[in-house]
Amino acid sequence: MKELTWKDPEIRHELARLKALKPFCYGLTNYVAANLSANVLLAVGAGPAIGTAMDWPAVFGRHAHAVWINAASLMSCGPEDIRLAARSAHEAGVPWVLDPVAVGAGAPAYDAVVKGLLEFRPTAIRGNASELIALAGGQGGGQGVETTMTSDQAVPFLENVAASIGTVAAVSGPVDYITDGRVTYAVGGGDVRLTQVTGAGCSLGALMAAMLAGAQDRMMAVAAAHAVYAEAAERAQPAVGTGSFAVAFLDQLSLLNPLEE
Repeated sequence: MKELTWKDPEIRHELARLKALKPFCYGLTNYVAANLSANVLLAVGAGPAIGTAMDWPAVFGRHAHAVWINAASLMSCGPEDIRLAARSAHEAGVPWVLDPVAVGAGAPAYDAVVKGLLEFRPTAIRGNASELIALAGGQGGGQGVETTMTSDQAVPFLENVAASIGTVAAVSGPVDYITDGRVTYAVGGGDVRLTQVTGAGCSLGALMAAMLAGAQDRMMAVAAAHAVYAEAAERAQPAVGTGSFAVAFLDQLSLLNPLEE
């Protein structure tokens, strides 16, 4: 298992590539996370569009540089919308990220819709340990959107999901793990206050999508999203409480320079 941080040149290369491309990223996410997700993308130089207005799922799903789908977008749109966005991205070869929020928390009809999106072969999947264990068919034991399991416990399930559908799977925790089923990366660091800011995990999915736009090495692109997130969170640590931390985190994300010494 290889450990990666902001200091690794591969990570900085991926951020530099993103900033040069300035990708258009289309997302379906819940209204709780939409604002932070958009601001995270803007902070790194990407351009977001969020929502299911008119024919956006079909048109933007095909023509964006990357797409992310947060399953909790079902709070405000129908299953047909997220399936259309996923199908459009898949058929057009657009990389897309699935965030299976709250899968395994005891809502079987919801779980069925989310698991059905695997038909469209997400380029990457991210979530907390309980969600990803449940997505892999285990007993994740999630309580709503919160995990009761650790990222370490999720790794075997993560590897199985990645290998079985040919995706990159990533779990968030004190240590984040990213795998394609054969190779696994570990990314540490960050700040526990990320778990106390609404939409921080969901917004990581948006950053993953931006990193995947035009990526030659999709594993490294996903790892870079996690390492960049962790570095910005660590640099925001002087903030006193969770509110100022959220603002400081966005500031530091926007200030990260891949060419710095």
